[in-house]
Amino acid sequence: MNIKTVWTVYFSGTGTTKKVVSTMGTALSEQLGVPLKEYCFNLPKAREQALSFTSEDLVIVGTPVYAGRVPNLLLPYIRDMLSGNQTPAIPVVLYGNRNYDDGLIELRNVLAEHGFCPIGAAAIVGEHSFSRILGAGRPDQEDMAEVQKLIDGVLSKLNTMETVPGEPVSVTGCDPIRPYYTPRDRHGEPIKDFLKAKPVTNPDTCVSCGLCAKLCPMGSIDPQNVSDVIGKCIKCCACVKNCPKGAKYFDHEGYLYHQHELEEQYSSRRAPSEIFL
Repeated sequence: MNIKTVWTVYFSGTGTTKKVVSTMGTALSEQLGVPLKEYCFNLPKAREQALSFTSEDLVIVGTPVYAGRVPNLLLPYIRDMLSGNQTPAIPVVLYGNRNYDDGLIELRNVLAEHGFCPIGAAAIVGEHSFSRILGAGRPDQEDMAEVQKLIDGVLSKLNTMETVPGEPVSVTGCDPIRPYYTPRDRHGEPIKDFLKAKPVTNPDTCVSCGLCAKLCPMGSIDPQNVSDVIGKCIKCCACVKNCPKGAKYFDHEGYLYHQHELEEQYSSRRAPSEIFL
């Protein structure tokens, strides 16, 4: 195939998705001898920009998995604003050591329905957005070795394909897609008001630098008063993990219960990073 440009298109609140797709994009562009272009749709303004691609583009689309799916408030951008035309693509999801459930197959399907031809895919473990324990230090060297295998496999495919395949690469997941994973308490009941949990600010350590407001992917933190969360929170924890003073945190009882439950159940195991070719 005659690839003229490699693209990385991604959402990455805490940097793990960016690490993986940027590594892939850089390696593939260098090996193919073509330019690399990057588009990050973290911020609301970026999600107003439609992107169209041709059969001469190779597009790596990356997103974290939230509740076992593509994040519901990010899905409209991927579905409605990205379009291909027989465009080879690589869907990539990052998940926090629990499970990626139907996140990868959902991303693959959405791309396939809008003109892309997924020729490879990956579900890679990264540090969980809620936690510094789940998936701590990942993606690590072993995870990135899997990413390299995917890079090599995609290059091999591109060297032997004259046109994109009629069917997208086979990946793990259910079709039709299952509902979003629901956090539950010890009695099996959904955790009350979990979706309404929002970060709070420690006034003793906050210096009002405004970084959290600049980074919030929903534009929900008031830049004039960063302790005021005026819109929806998707629990990406960009504000928590990037605050230079550690002034942002969650104190919502249901949120903390779910965080600790996940850590108790899944921190002692090493979930696998998986690639598909």
